Amino acid sequence: MTDIHPETRIGHVHLKVADLDRAIAFYRDVLGFAVTMRFGNSAAFLSAGGYHHHLGLNTWESRGGHPPAPGTTGLYHVAVLYPTRAALADALRRLIAAGVPLDGAADHGVSQALYLRDPDQNGVELYWDRPVDEWPLAPSGELTMFTAPLDLDALLAEPELPQMAAVPAVRS
Repeated sequence: MTDIHPETRIGHVHLKVADLDRAIAFYRDVLGFAVTMRFGNSAAFLSAGGYHHHLGLNTWESRGGHPPAPGTTGLYHVAVLYPTRAALADALRRLIAAGVPLDGAADHGVSQALYLRDPDQNGVELYWDRPVDEWPLAPSGELTMFTAPLDLDALLAEPELPQMAAVPAVRS
């Protein structure tokens, strides 16, 4: 066996949701993803930066459904990687403005993360990776990730991002 190709990435996540409009409102209006395509009330695709989709949302098997009960298997969280610490700070400002509570916030040495729930109670992690040369290493060279509290006030002190250009219109 050989290792997977080092440039392999998770391309997108597709979530089952109970209410498509409610889910779109969260991912579009709160987090800022753009709807790239919508199929009536059954599915929508959203992205950042004009990609075809990073998120798929559908009600094919879940319209009006309930979140999985605690103690069951399934998605723990979807993680959204922000390119800069300032972009993560922008995400925190959006959450605060929308009244979305955090489940937690952590500094892991390699990254800084915000944890929350979407309207369907799916776990969502919003995070920024530190540059690789700043990752904590043991004297042996082994990675030493940790979990420490994230200073949200310091994160909010990051400069605000300039307004981004609009994303192309949605196709139905």
